[in-house]
Amino acid sequence: MEQVNQLKEKGNAALSSGDFEGAVKFYSDAIKLDPNNHVLYSNRSAAHAKAENYEAALEDANKTVLLNPSWSKGYSRKGSALAYLGRHEEAIAVYEKGLELEPGNQQLVTGLAEVRKHAEASKSKVTEVFEKLRANPQTREWLKDPEYVKIVEKLAVNPFDKKLLEGNVSDPRIISAISVILGIELGTPMDVDPPASEPEPPTPKPKKEEPPKPKYEDVPENRRKALQEKDLGNECYKKKDFDSAIKHYQQAIEYDSTDITFYTNMAAVYFEQKEYEKCIKECERAIDIGRENRADFKLIAKAFTRIGNAYKKMEQWKLAKTYFEKSMSEHRTPEIKTLLSEVERRIAEEEKKAYIDPVKSEQEKELGNEYFKKGDYSTAVKHYTEAIKRNPDEAKLYSNRAACYTKLAAFDLGLKDCEQCCKLDPKFIKGWIRKGKILQGMQQPSKALTAYQKALELDPSNAEALEGYRACSTQLNSNPEEVRKRAMADPEVQQILSDPAMRCILEQMQQDPHALQDHLRNPDIAAKIHKLLESGLIAIH
Repeated sequence: MEQVNQLKEKGNAALSSGDFEGAVKFYSDAIKLDPNNHVLYSNRSAAHAKAENYEAALEDANKTVLLNPSWSKGYSRKGSALAYLGRHEEAIAVYEKGLELEPGNQQLVTGLAEVRKHAEASKSKVTEVFEKLRANPQTREWLKDPEYVKIVEKLAVNPFDKKLLEGNVSDPRIISAISVILGIELGTPMDVDPPASEPEPPTPKPKKEEPPKPKYEDVPENRRKALQEKDLGNECYKKKDFDSAIKHYQQAIEYDSTDITFYTNMAAVYFEQKEYEKCIKECERAIDIGRENRADFKLIAKAFTRIGNAYKKMEQWKLAKTYFEKSMSEHRTPEIKTLLSEVERRIAEEEKKAYIDPVKSEQEKELGNEYFKKGDYSTAVKHYTEAIKRNPDEAKLYSNRAACYTKLAAFDLGLKDCEQCCKLDPKFIKGWIRKGKILQGMQQPSKALTAYQKALELDPSNAEALEGYRACSTQLNSNPEEVRKRAMADPEVQQILSDPAMRCILEQMQQDPHALQDHLRNPDIAAKIHKLLESGLIAIH
């Protein structure tokens, strides 16, 4: 059971640090030892979800609920996994079941509200997809097939459903549906912002050269004038003549108020002018116009992205996250995913800063100390971890948690805490001593020796550091003759031994061991003595 707790704590630590694969491995190892532990499956479900492996997250959440049907957290895990998979109605039912068991549970309440919101958005998206499919003569006929309709409904909610795609990827009807869902027009694509020149379809070479047709000749007059104004606006935008660009885009809207790109282009100007509120307002108009006129999903996504970027510039991270997520729901791109990850990181940083409270940190530390004294090291780790979250720059907290990890034989996690402790406070001697002990436990005596040496530089008479140093020196110097030969071949050792003052000091140390402490106060002499200790030529008894 103790080994299971150790693996679980390692998994929790890996999950907290963002190492999701490592967390899954630790939880899996723990499950092998305790296959009926519902908490382990719940934790592994969380790790799978963080790694965006939602099918595996759902599988573990189902196992959690099966093992403990009265535990509300299992329903929260299952509802979350179903929501990520786009199975919103099932997720709603699961959250409601959890709330029957524990009414008022905030995690379940929040999850239910969120999934209901996404369910509404998905219904709107499904309606929009079917409208586009009905507008195309070819896809309109396919909608007479009930099976095809069911598949499209599922793909509209989750276009990356692996199971659906694996069975239907060769079906041209499904490929067409995905094209619509992802915002790839079936007919002539609309102009985008900034305008891109589109390749002309190949045409037979005329016998006689004809003069090029005037641009936009084949469109109605009001549309032609609108597009010409937009082009003028784009030229002014490139030259950073923003006031003129705005005038041209406004004139384009007067000629044709149905084109979403006129509004998004104007929003781009406001963004460059740092008029972020105006940029947001213009993008909101663009989205409304786009919805009314069935604009390409990619153009709607672009408007949402621009709003997100405006809020990002204003450092309103949560609003930025909301609009980047809306953009992703319209059209997923790696660029938007990167922006979303960035603002999520900033939100986490802000929440981390807001969470800092030295007084509560001290309270958690005291609780950790109490559980450590009782020998309940796993619970002590939880309290020390909470104390660190409340005061992440306090070196001693990492040292305390490292002591727990040492007791749990989680040396790798303990070493990581010791390194952070020594980084935050290089003069905290206990951090170096604890690091030395952990390295000894990991059978790395040479590295442990260096840690003890750092401790002795801070306090040459520290008994723990001296004892650790001697033990490591003895371990390294198991063959004295070989050690002596190796040391005498070292030019630095030869130089120290040829120094008359150092020979005098070494003789004095032999006659009076207490003289060592006086000599170690001199940094130059201390460095030379430590070099001789490392080489194994002398030892402290």
